[in-house]
Amino acid sequence: MAENQSKAAQADTPAQAPVLRPGRAADPVPVAPATHPRVSAPAAAPVGAVEVAKPGQRSDAEAAPDAMAGADKGGDKTSGSAERMVAESRQRKLRQMLRQCDRVLLMDFDLLAMNDWPDNYTLAEARRGRDLWVFSALLAAVVFLSGLTGFVPAWIAGGGFGAFVMILLLGIPAVRRIYTSKPSYLDLVVTRQRMLREARRHAAHLEGADGLIWQCAQMADFNPALRNPRFSHLLRLSEGRILSRQLTRREHVRMYLIYLLEAEKAYSRVQKAFFEGNQKAIDHGWQDVAADPEPRT
Repeated sequence: MAENQSKAAQADTPAQAPVLRPGRAADPVPVAPATHPRVSAPAAAPVGAVEVAKPGQRSDAEAAPDAMAGADKGGDKTSGSAERMVAESRQRKLRQMLRQCDRVLLMDFDLLAMNDWPDNYTLAEARRGRDLWVFSALLAAVVFLSGLTGFVPAWIAGGGFGAFVMILLLGIPAVRRIYTSKPSYLDLVVTRQRMLREARRHAAHLEGADGLIWQCAQMADFNPALRNPRFSHLLRLSEGRILSRQLTRREHVRMYLIYLLEAEKAYSRVQKAFFEGNQKAIDHGWQDVAADPEPRT
């Protein structure tokens, strides 16, 4: 029991360094086995420690805003390049519209409107006057011829002959203008044909060799009225280069005039958009985008 208690007391006492006693050699130091060196992970810096950067090297906190600024500059440059390409494409399209549809400005409104066109009432009245003149001349001729055959007395036949001559003289334009200022039926028909011929000639001048209004249809984004289905037939004729030959009635010419007026409105809006795009390109310093319209060849 005493031996066990003494061993327990020695175990409870803290270990002491070996003591060399006279007459006894020192215990040999055990040699640790050779091991390959391992790269240990850097120890975490203690809380509150301040990392000291080397000269010429910036810390991560200082480099982060610069990296973000560089990324923002790269994004702005990419977006600016895309915006420039879009603006250049839009300006090119507007220049093409202005070049193809500039003949709209040559439109003669009075020539195509045909305000002096004889209306149907005037034409019908002149037709009744013509029919009455023809009937009177035929009646006088019948009386004269009847006198030659002996069916009527000679003095009646002579009167018929005189009436026939007077009626024929009243039909001559120079004599007719003496007693009336109203145009004859023939004058009205000739006036209609002349005005229609002049309108067709002007339409052919506007359409040219390539056609006009079918090219102006691409300006429909600036004037939705150009998409109206009632203009579809005119657009097909213009694309086929036969529009001027098909304008045989006044209604066709008036429809053509209405389309030209709508196209003129769209042209002014396209021109305004083109100038605004030019000014925007100048403000951004895009000199190649801010170009003047190309001259017609």
